[in-house]
Amino acid sequence: MGRGKIEIKRIENSSNRQVTYSKRRNGIMKKAKEITVLCDAQVSLVIFASSGKMHEYCSPSTTLIEMLDRYHHASGKKLWDAKHENLSNEIDRIKKENDSMQIELRHLKGEDIQSLQYKELMAIEDALEIGLSGIHNKQMEIFKMMTKNRQMLEEENQELINILHQHEMAAMDGNVREVQSGYHQTVRDYQSQMPFAFRVQPIQPNLQDRI
Repeated sequence: MGRGKIEIKRIENSSNRQVTYSKRRNGIMKKAKEITVLCDAQVSLVIFASSGKMHEYCSPSTTLIEMLDRYHHASGKKLWDAKHENLSNEIDRIKKENDSMQIELRHLKGEDIQSLQYKELMAIEDALEIGLSGIHNKQMEIFKMMTKNRQMLEEENQELINILHQHEMAAMDGNVREVQSGYHQTVRDYQSQMPFAFRVQPIQPNLQDRI
């Protein structure tokens, strides 16, 4: 007895929908692989789930870009224009450049150099010497700058010490003057309180000396 027909419509239950998607996706992928092997066909399959996750399959004898080009020529629909092709070429160029730089960096670290020839090793040595010389020059530049800054700080510190010393001397001179002024004022106050008879009278000239 065969199974009954299933009504083709959206499965409302999210769990059942996910299970059905996984089963049918695997089934489509399996059929794509089978037809590739059995019929020597070129198949490219791309599936996006409702969550946005992508699943793809492409025959081992081709690539997705080649399949798109063939589809473009067969259908006349332009899916891959020059702009995207240039962008893809630029991405490939950057990837190759990055791989080359990674290899060069490992060589500069002394890694993976067993297969290098003598000239290649000499080039790496020259590059390291140039880099080391540049590092030494930069170190000397920083050292001179630090020495200059230290001298400037020492001069500023000495100037501040001199200013502070001048302020201290001025304060001490002011205190001495204040003490002397207070002493004279005390003497004047004391004399003003003494009886008139005990005050020191100014010396008068002897009248007989003038005769």
